[in-house]
Amino acid sequence: MKDFFRKNMKNISPYLFIAPFFMLFIVFFLYPIFYSLVLSFSKWTSGGLEFVGIQNYLYLLTDPVFWKSLLNTGQILVIQVPIMLLLACVVAVLINSKHTKYKALFRLGFFVPVIIDLVTYSLVFSLMFNERYGIINQFLTSIGMKGIPWFSNGIWAKVMIAIAMTWRWTGYNSIIILSGLQSIPGTIYEAATIDGANKIDTFFKITIPMLKPVLLFCMILSTIGTLQLFTEPYMLTKGGPNNETLTAIYYIYDRAFGSFKFGLASAGAYIVTTIIGILSYIQLKVSDGGEI
Repeated sequence: MKDFFRKNMKNISPYLFIAPFFMLFIVFFLYPIFYSLVLSFSKWTSGGLEFVGIQNYLYLLTDPVFWKSLLNTGQILVIQVPIMLLLACVVAVLINSKHTKYKALFRLGFFVPVIIDLVTYSLVFSLMFNERYGIINQFLTSIGMKGIPWFSNGIWAKVMIAIAMTWRWTGYNSIIILSGLQSIPGTIYEAATIDGANKIDTFFKITIPMLKPVLLFCMILSTIGTLQLFTEPYMLTKGGPNNETLTAIYYIYDRAFGSFKFGLASAGAYIVTTIIGILSYIQLKVSDGGEI
């Protein structure tokens, strides 16, 4: 009996070790996903769930405010992500240059914004871009220019959010791109220099093409992150003015915790998830999966 117990314990001991992970995975990951899926086809009330079919999805697809939030998110995505990735490439190339000293210090300096709390840095940016007392408008006024209506103009409000996101995430992406740069053989650059190529030629004709897999990775991550944008518009503009900076996730949050329409919020979350999946697939297809 003792030998039988020992033999069976030896067989099941690996499963006992991994059981806690699967239990947590089911409780905190799978269950919320399936419950939110059921909730997206239901109307949540104090008495429980009432099945309403695709009514939540139809409401969202005919709600101009929801479409406005998707448009706002798309505009910020189109403006911010390409600029951020280009700046990240430039920063990575400069850090990787053989003429740059104190590379570890520069890497740390550019990565620091990532570890700063989202709420904290958003509050700092709200003070910097204050229309009356902010340092940005004070500087513009001091050189004879007119202050910019960062909070009262929809276009400038989007620009402010894009600037904030670029400041935070450029360093993060530059470190990822830097790791890709360090894998490019130096002999390629030496051959290009012998053939008469200058720094700009090598950057656009060698560096960028060789970084295609890394750039694709950064682009997909940045796209997903921007489509999930919430903290910056919530802290900086509260979605204003006139819903000009209302993002899709902010809309979902407002429906869930502002109006307590959890069914609508769940349906909106699945619509945004579907959009993220489609855009990621398109990026993979257009770039041939990142193949050089």
